Amino acid sequence: MPTKPTAPPGSSTAPGLRWRPVSRSGPGGDAWLGIVAALYCITQLAVVVTQLGHGLGWDESVYVSQYDPRNPAVFFSAPRSRGTSLLTAPLVAVTGSTVVLRIALAVLSSAALYAAFRVWRPLVGARTTAFAALLFAGLWISVLSGAMAMPNLWVAFGAVGAVGWFLRDKDRGAGWWLAGCVAAVALFRASDVVWLGGPLAVAALLTRERRRTLPFLAAGLVVGLAQWIVEAYLRWGGVRERLRVSSATEGDMGLHLNLDTAWRSVNGPLLCRPCTAGVPDQPGLALWWLALPLLAAAAVYVSLRERRPAPTVLPVICAAAMAVPYLLLIGYSAPRFLLPSYALLSLPVAVLVRRLRRRRPLTIAAAVLVALQLTSQYLVLEREVASTGRTDARYVAAARGLHAMGVTPPCLVTGPRALPIGYAAGCASAQTKGNNRSTTRAGLLDRAARVPTAILTETGARPPQYARDWTPYELPHTGGWTAWKAPVPYRPQLLGP
Repeated sequence: MPTKPTAPPGSSTAPGLRWRPVSRSGPGGDAWLGIVAALYCITQLAVVVTQLGHGLGWDESVYVSQYDPRNPAVFFSAPRSRGTSLLTAPLVAVTGSTVVLRIALAVLSSAALYAAFRVWRPLVGARTTAFAALLFAGLWISVLSGAMAMPNLWVAFGAVGAVGWFLRDKDRGAGWWLAGCVAAVALFRASDVVWLGGPLAVAALLTRERRRTLPFLAAGLVVGLAQWIVEAYLRWGGVRERLRVSSATEGDMGLHLNLDTAWRSVNGPLLCRPCTAGVPDQPGLALWWLALPLLAAAAVYVSLRERRPAPTVLPVICAAAMAVPYLLLIGYSAPRFLLPSYALLSLPVAVLVRRLRRRRPLTIAAAVLVALQLTSQYLVLEREVASTGRTDARYVAAARGLHAMGVTPPCLVTGPRALPIGYAAGCASAQTKGNNRSTTRAGLLDRAARVPTAILTETGARPPQYARDWTPYELPHTGGWTAWKAPVPYRPQLLGP
């Protein structure tokens, strides 16, 4: 007499979050995912590192400088988190080479891609996991971000791992891995972890068997946010004030219907603030962005119909939640902001394709579309890498110009783009206004009396009134940027008789 089969280890029978483990065996095993990770690394080294190896961007300079023993730290604004700085700290401690830094980040991000998506193999199978990783790693912004010192890609890896370990809650050590992934997300982007942890906490509360994950979720949040909270009290006087300053820095967070801005920046620029771009350049290369929510909805429908919703529905919910602040709460956009959502949505889309492969015409059509998608993303990648490389090269050229005019460490730079240029020159940077305000006019002039100081201006612009008698030098290979050097020694004009 046949007996009723028992549930396999790690499976959940709770309604709404049921999943059936996929066999760990099969042709290729982890080799498929390993191949994707290797190709991801090779593409970064061949396309990104070769063109960006000699300079850092604006945000990269902020993050990398925090623990650089050779150069002054750049002003660290309220919305930022320390994860990227901690990630790069061991690298900058041993070398000042940007090339070495980018190579190391390319290797680390490829390993992280493998580790994050590897969590999902028991949930969706080896080939589907590898296909999901390919869909995500094939995006131009994923490739470009891999070798850059920026937080969003690492948030994406942490989110993929967190949702996967949440669904594998009965596996040995799953709770601790979940806590680690949540803590990593919090370290890299404190605001993002709220939008990830919220849906996971609700899912745990609604499913009795998964309530065991709540202490681990809480532990991850506490550990990951501890540094951010301590810094909030030390620098801003408390969490509430840091949040207020963060909101002001972001342009007063509130209801902003930002879908149009995100659409216009999907193929670049890297930062659309203010976003004056029109429709995406070559809009045909951006159609995947419009198709993505439709594919996600189709994946949810199919999974609900087949009564295997967990590996599809939860990633879609978390992806939607993590997109909320960037699509609805701020008034500008950058392609990297949505990397966590793209990473999570790649999994249900891959599952959908796997379930449709029984029909040969659909399989062929899917293969053709994926090939076209990867090709189009490579075209955008080449253009954006070249554009980013030109901008970073201007920062390096400006730094060399400063050295040529006698502004050498210890020194001070202020004005537009002072943060990345100052870091490239080994100078401190300071601003008297704007989001990066770190000093007053009196403080700036006091420092100018003690160290070589220059004010940067863009093409055709004049310096502030107090620096009109400073000596101007046009910085070569920067497109007309000018540095106004303070007299040496500079003596501020005293008031009174």
